[in-house]
Amino acid sequence: MLSSSFRFVSSPFISAAVPLSRKIPFQSAIFSYKPLSKSSPFSSTSLIKHTFFSSSSSSSSFSRMSSSQAVASIHDFTVKDARGNDVDLGTYRGKVLLIVNVASQCGLTNSNYTELSKLYEKYKDQGLEILAFPCNQFGAEEPGSNEEILEFACTRFKAEYPIFDKVDVNGDKASPIYKYLKSSKGGLFGDDIKWNFTKFLVNKEGRVVDRYAPTTTPLSIEKDIKKLLA
Repeated sequence: MLSSSFRFVSSPFISAAVPLSRKIPFQSAIFSYKPLSKSSPFSSTSLIKHTFFSSSSSSSSFSRMSSSQAVASIHDFTVKDARGNDVDLGTYRGKVLLIVNVASQCGLTNSNYTELSKLYEKYKDQGLEILAFPCNQFGAEEPGSNEEILEFACTRFKAEYPIFDKVDVNGDKASPIYKYLKSSKGGLFGDDIKWNFTKFLVNKEGRVVDRYAPTTTPLSIEKDIKKLLA
């Protein structure tokens, strides 16, 4: 039985016991999951977990929050480069950024690395920076050490743009910068990165303005880059 201090509310998707008084010290809502009918246009695979929020908050309290959302822009992050050095991304203020999770043994490797180098060579003097983050989460296609990744990218593809420390882009151990990127621009079928060479385009103020699927080639987004550089 629920205490009289709670009010029961319901929707087609969830039921919740919401505190009536804002003076309750452990203000919380107790959620239960309602399976969707087969006729529902929504997916029934998502599980609504127990969630806690302040009853004095606005409806935005229902939104998914993460620590990465507290930052104002990409420029607030410090990351590790492939040699283990700290890099303050605030040094890229005024630059247009293309951020890519890369892999050395993917079917998309040759085309993406080749076109990324072409883009960088063409626009680096106009303010474009490409930030490459190796990731081994998709088919274990980036198994090498940071040193091996650097040698591969710089020797075979003449990559002159910065390559950073290998990171996770999904899951509990995802890099904070990728949590921020995903929360800023979700994908077509959810926020998670789907595969190697997902791309995020960031403006000069450090805000994410677009996200591109792994199969979107770097040269095909040249027009979007030029708009931000103008």
